Amino acid sequence: MNQHTDRNVLIHRDTAAWRVQVWASFAIAVFLCGTGLAYLPGQDLDRAFMVMGYMFCLTTTFVLSKYVRDNQHTTADTPMWRLVVYSAFAFAMSLTAWGLYRMNVSESYKAFLLVGWLYLITTTFTLAKTMRDAHEADVAEMKLAARAEARAELQGVATAEPMLRSAK
Repeated sequence: MNQHTDRNVLIHRDTAAWRVQVWASFAIAVFLCGTGLAYLPGQDLDRAFMVMGYMFCLTTTFVLSKYVRDNQHTTADTPMWRLVVYSAFAFAMSLTAWGLYRMNVSESYKAFLLVGWLYLITTTFTLAKTMRDAHEADVAEMKLAARAEARAELQGVATAEPMLRSAK
């Protein structure tokens, strides 16, 4: 391995401003969804259904994001897991949309809930990508540090051997 390879490695990290924007957008989306559901006129059953729908969509979005990223360069999972991931996401989105459609509330309220929900899904994908990028950058830095440490140890052993031979 070329010694200069590690020195030329560029590890991409998101800026602090980007990370703040991503987390702030996610927090705003959660706040808007929570506010919309807290003041939802109608039955408590509708509110409970939408909370479960939002949570189902949120978790399946994280799972789908991880699945796509893990299988970006090579197939890491079984075909059945692919079916489960995509089906769960489609089912969560469809079921939540159906629940929103059948609610007995005004169209403007449905529009608010719909926009908040889609904003939540969008920001969740962005948050998952940002978190994954940070993790990959941390792993890359640890690998580079381990290589540099191993190289330094090998160079230390290589320079110590001639000194030991001459001391005999």
